[in-house]
Amino acid sequence: MILIASLGGSLEFYDFVVYGFFAHYIAARFFPASDSLISMLLTFSVLAIGYVIRPLGGIVLSSLGDRIGRRPVFIASIVVMTAATISIGLLPDYASWGVAAPIALITLRVVQGFCVGGELPGAITYAVEAAPRRAGLAGGIIICAVNTGVLLATFVNLAVQSTLSPANAAAYGWRIAFLVGGLCGVVSYLLRRKLDESPEFAKMHGAVVKQPFRETLRHHRAAVVAGALSIAVMAGFNGIMYGHMPAYLVQTLHYDPRDAAIAQNAYLIVSSIGLLAAGWAGDFVPRRHLLRLSCVLLVALSYPFYVALVAHSMNLTALFVLAALVFSLASGTWASLLADFFPVQVRFSGIALAYNVSVVVFSGFAALFASTVIRVTGSAASPAWYVIGCSLVTLVASLVQYRSWRAPHAQTTLKHSG
Repeated sequence: MILIASLGGSLEFYDFVVYGFFAHYIAARFFPASDSLISMLLTFSVLAIGYVIRPLGGIVLSSLGDRIGRRPVFIASIVVMTAATISIGLLPDYASWGVAAPIALITLRVVQGFCVGGELPGAITYAVEAAPRRAGLAGGIIICAVNTGVLLATFVNLAVQSTLSPANAAAYGWRIAFLVGGLCGVVSYLLRRKLDESPEFAKMHGAVVKQPFRETLRHHRAAVVAGALSIAVMAGFNGIMYGHMPAYLVQTLHYDPRDAAIAQNAYLIVSSIGLLAAGWAGDFVPRRHLLRLSCVLLVALSYPFYVALVAHSMNLTALFVLAALVFSLASGTWASLLADFFPVQVRFSGIALAYNVSVVVFSGFAALFASTVIRVTGSAASPAWYVIGCSLVTLVASLVQYRSWRAPHAQTTLKHSG
């Protein structure tokens, strides 16, 4: 049940990463410009627009999920998101439609952003409610399943780069990637039709909050702020790693596309194993300690990581494996930690609001920020400061006594959750 609930989040990240992998092709097809960097900035702006709409989607979908149940929302969102992904794969480019092409692309990204605003929060909610005594491991399984979507995206990218010429990859290879995502969405829909309702939600027997979003803002504002800041490192790191890094490695640092894809696959495999271990450990030791350790290591190692990338002074795969080991401590614990801030009556709404605010602020503009700061400073290693800044935000937030911010009647999943 937990794995089926995670399928929408898998598609969400698959689409996000595929867009990043093929951003330079999409830029040339939909935003032709004399300056390739300007074209890339426009393409990353579309990525950011999709994230700006996420909080609205999260508000609407999570409110419905707290009122009518998790299952109906899961099914409806996957249908719409799948249709939008397939449409992007079939969308005519600027040469065929003119200005209507980028407008249509932006519209489809907005639709996707609206739907995914409730996807991962819903999966996290479902997981901790299905296995409350092992919430750490359940949350880790959700994120690991999401990583599967990212891993599939990297394999598709590797297949496109290995089997097609650069000209054919630019012409139609990127479309194949989006159509594969659409096929995965169809499979997800067929499986989700068999999904049962969340056990804890079913036990409420209709005793739901009539206006979950208003209830969350009125009585759980501090928990939302605490939750959003506590996962800033996750949002910022993923925004850089998945939104900016693929095009950055190839376009800016001139790594071979195949070598870059192999390194990112290695990162995902090691990260998936590491976050499962961290999630499991979070059921026995305070999760906030694992999160803090990850932040401290990221603050210390992010700049040397980027310096090594720019100088080509270390094996690319080895660098990404080290990054996976460091970040997995945060990746495996943030989901269950965030869920523990809210009671079941508004858990979906609370998680969705905190998650989407954090993602919009720290992840949605990460790629745009990284591209801009490189242009302004002239330093290819400057994106490291963004990762360091997000890590410091989470570290400071976790050091504050945010136990007092949690809802006084929140149902904690485990005494160690912190």
